[in-house]
Amino acid sequence: MAQSALDLFPILPAVLSTEDAQLIEASVAQFGAPLLLLDCDSVRQQYRALSNALPNVTLHFALKPLPHPAVVDTLLEEGASFDLATTGEVELVASRGVPAHRTIHSHPIKRDADIRAALEYGCNVFVVDNLNELEKFIPYKNEVEILVRLSFRNAEVFADLSKKFGCSAQDAIEIIDRAQAIGVRIKGLSFHVGSQTLNPQKYVDAILACKAVMERVVELGLPALSTLDIGGGFPVTYTQPVMPIEEFCKPINQALSSLPETVQVLAEPGRFIVAACMTSVASVMGQAQREGQTWYYLDDGVYGSFSGIIFDHGQYPLYTTKQSNDMHSSVLAGPTCDSIDVISDHIMLPKLNNGDLIVGRMMGAYTSATATDFNFFKRAQTIVLNDVMADNRMIG
Repeated sequence: MAQSALDLFPILPAVLSTEDAQLIEASVAQFGAPLLLLDCDSVRQQYRALSNALPNVTLHFALKPLPHPAVVDTLLEEGASFDLATTGEVELVASRGVPAHRTIHSHPIKRDADIRAALEYGCNVFVVDNLNELEKFIPYKNEVEILVRLSFRNAEVFADLSKKFGCSAQDAIEIIDRAQAIGVRIKGLSFHVGSQTLNPQKYVDAILACKAVMERVVELGLPALSTLDIGGGFPVTYTQPVMPIEEFCKPINQALSSLPETVQVLAEPGRFIVAACMTSVASVMGQAQREGQTWYYLDDGVYGSFSGIIFDHGQYPLYTTKQSNDMHSSVLAGPTCDSIDVISDHIMLPKLNNGDLIVGRMMGAYTSATATDFNFFKRAQTIVLNDVMADNRMIG
C-alpha cells in the first residue's frame, strides 16, 4: 500500500486535537468510513509493558479478542508465544509461521477434530477441567501434555470465565490421579480469574490455591507438576482509570516467588495487549430529534465495531473531530433497523452535520472480532499502521 498520512497516525490524547482530527479526516478521505485503525506500535508497547511487569512469566497472547494477522506478526517479532482455543486460531498462527512449540491450546472443551488439528500443527499442550475431557486424550497419550484448569469465581469482572470453565481443587486431584492411571501426562495447572480483573489479589489467591494443589499432588505420590498458567484478565483503562500494570503485578510476582523454582509460569493476556491498538472512525449518516435529544445515526454500531457493548460490557471513550463549546445531550445510534443498536445515550456533543466523524478509542479487544454483517451493513475496514511487514495490509 502506498505511504500516506496514516503511517504517522498517533495515539489519540484525552482531548482530540486539531492535528489528530485532520489526520483522521485524511484517513476517511483516503479509505472511506467506517474505519478501524490498527496501530502495531501500540501492540508492541503493551506487550513490552506486561513483559517488564511479569519478568519471569512466558506470555502467550490469547488470539480471541483480536485475531488479526498483523497482530500475530508483530508479537511473533517481539518473541511472544500464543494461546490458541480453536482450529481456526491454529490455522491462523500456522499461516503466519509461528513455531508450534510457542503455542498452547487452552480451550477446556474440544472436539476430537480440534485435538487432531492442533497435534498435526505441532501444538501438544492442552487444557482440561473434567474427566470426560481427559479421556479424549487416551488415543494421544504419548503425544500430549495436559494442564488442569481450576475455577476461581469472580463476580467483579466483565466476564467471570470460571462460571463456565474450571474445576475445584478436589476435582483437580481426581483428574490428576485418573491421568496417572491411564497414562496421560499432567504438566501442570491453569486458571483464569476473569476478564478485566481490577484487583490483583484475585491472582494471588488463585496462585496460592494452585500451590496447595501442587503440594498435595506430591504428598499423594503423583508426579510433581512443572507448570502454572495464570491466565489473562489484566486490566486496561477505558473510561475509568485502572492500576498501572507495574503496580498491579507486584503482588502477583510476590505470590509467584513462593512457587518452587522448577515451576514454569505462563500467562494468557489478550485484552491488555490489544485494547489500545485500535481506533474506530464512524460518520454521521442521518439525524433526528427525539424526546429532547438529537439522535445521530452512524455507519457503524453494536452489530459492527461496537459489538463489545453487547458482548463485552464495553464503554469506549468517544470523541468528535468537531471542536465546539456548545454541547447538547445526544444519542449515538448504529445504522441497522434494530432498536438495540444504540452506542451511547445522553452523551454531550456539539451540533453535528451529516458526514461528521465520531472517533472511538480502546477499540482493539472484542470489537472487530465479534462484529457481524447484520442487515447487510458491511464491517468496518481495518487499516494497519506501523506493520512489521514491508507493505501495510488493508483487510476488510
